[in-house]
Amino acid sequence: MSASRRPGKSVSRIKTGSFERRLSLTRAGLYAGTRMASHMATNWFSNREKREQKHRAMLSSQARFLVDELGQLKGSVVKIGQVMALYGEHFLPDEVTEALHTLEDQTTSLEWSAIERVLKEELGAARLAELEVDPEPIGAASLGQVHRAVRRSDGLELVLKVQYPGVADAVDSDLNSVAQLLKIARLVSFGPEFNDWLEEVRDMMHREVDYRLEARTTEKFREMLASDPRFIVPRVLQEYSSAHVIASTYEHGHSVSSGPVKELPLERRSALGKAALELFFRELFVWGEIQTDPNFGNYRIRIAGEEGEDPGYDRIVLLDFGAVQSYSDRFLDPVRQMIRASYEQDLEAVIDGGVKLRFMSLDWPRDVLETFGNVCMSVLEPLASDHDQWPDYAVNSHGEYRWKQSDLPSRVARQAARSAISRYFRVPPKEFVFLNRKLIGVYTFVAVLHSEFNGEPLLRKYLYGEDTSATSQSTKA
Repeated sequence: MSASRRPGKSVSRIKTGSFERRLSLTRAGLYAGTRMASHMATNWFSNREKREQKHRAMLSSQARFLVDELGQLKGSVVKIGQVMALYGEHFLPDEVTEALHTLEDQTTSLEWSAIERVLKEELGAARLAELEVDPEPIGAASLGQVHRAVRRSDGLELVLKVQYPGVADAVDSDLNSVAQLLKIARLVSFGPEFNDWLEEVRDMMHREVDYRLEARTTEKFREMLASDPRFIVPRVLQEYSSAHVIASTYEHGHSVSSGPVKELPLERRSALGKAALELFFRELFVWGEIQTDPNFGNYRIRIAGEEGEDPGYDRIVLLDFGAVQSYSDRFLDPVRQMIRASYEQDLEAVIDGGVKLRFMSLDWPRDVLETFGNVCMSVLEPLASDHDQWPDYAVNSHGEYRWKQSDLPSRVARQAARSAISRYFRVPPKEFVFLNRKLIGVYTFVAVLHSEFNGEPLLRKYLYGEDTSATSQSTKA
C-alpha cells in the first residue's frame, strides 16, 4: 500500500459486518437490476442502432451507480473493485471497467482511537509503549492505513501498516456479494472462465490481507536484493508486527513522477530505468516470483546526496509486497519461449508458445495466427537487435531507444485493433493477465522516467547468460 497520499477526513468505523454489508450490496443490486429491466422493456421498440446506443449509456449509468455504492462501503469491497478494474477487461463490459477505474483508494481514514485499539490488541500495551506513533496517518487505502513512528530507545524511524478491523474476515463474503451484485445488475455473464477469474481474485485478496505472508515476502526480497545496491527494501521489525500490523523501517524517497526525479540528468534517469527493467527480468527468469501490482505508489526514488547518504548513484526503494505471485516453470517456460522467440524473430515459436499458454489455437486461420504472433513480437521492440525497425521518433542521436516518445503501448494496441484477432482471441490464463499487467507497468515506469537506452544487452544477459557488466553498473551521480 502506498504511503504517498495524506488522507483527509476520518471516520470512526468501517462497515465490515457481513450482514450489514450484504444488505447494502443486495439493496444496490436489486435497485440496479430493476433499473436495467425497466430500461430493456422500454428500449425494445427502438431501432437497432438506437437500442445499442441506449444500452451502452445504461451500462455506463449502472456501473457508475454501483461504483458509488461500493465506494461508500470501503474496506475489501473497494479493493475488490480496484482489482476487477485492473484485471477484468477480459470479463467485464468496457463501461464497467471504466467506472471501476474511478474507484480510487478512499482518502477517508479511520480515526486514531480505532487504530490505537488495533495496535494495543495486536502488539500489547507494553510493546506499543516502546514507540511514539504519529496519530495522523501518512497514507490511507482500502484495506488499512500507514502511520509513522519512532522507537523511543534509539530514535529508529518506522512505518506501521495497520489493517482495518474485520477486513480479513470480510473478504469472502464481500467478493461473493460484489459478484452477485454484478449479476443482479446484469453487468456480467457468469461462466467457467469468469468463475475461474473470480477465484483468482479471491486468492489475491486473501494474500493482500495476509500481513504475515507479506512480511515474509518483504524479507525474502530484501535478502535476494541485498547484494544489489541499486535497490532498497525496508527491513521488517518482527517485534512490532503481527497478523494485522507490519512494522518496517521508514525509507525516504521521491515519487517516480516528482519534480526532483524529472530534473535528474538523462544518464541517471536511464540508469534507474535499466535497474527497473533488470529487476523484472530477475523476477521472470531467475526467481519466478513477481510483484504484480504496477501502482507507482509502490516505488520511491532516493536521489544520491540527499539525507546525508551518498553511495554515488540514485536508488529505487521498493515498497509493498502484498501482491507478489509465485509462478511455476510450467507456466513461465512458454512465456520465456515467446520472449526468446520474439527476440530471435522466430514466428513459429511465438505461435507455439501462445498455443501452450492456451490463448491461441492452431484451429485459427493462418493469417490470424501470424498477425497475433507479430503483435506479440512487436511488444519487444525496445529490446530488439534490429534497430532499423524502430520509428525515427523513438531513437535519440546516440541510437538509443526513447521509451516515452516511442508510444509503444498505443501502437501495439492500434495494431491489434486493426486486425481480426479480437474475433478469435481467447481469454488468456489468469496468470498471463497478471504478468501482462506487470510488463505494462515496467514499460510505463521506464517511460515516466524519460529513460533512453537499449534493452537488448539486458535481455541477452537473461536469455543467454551473457555478462553485460556495462548494464549492471549504476551511473555515477
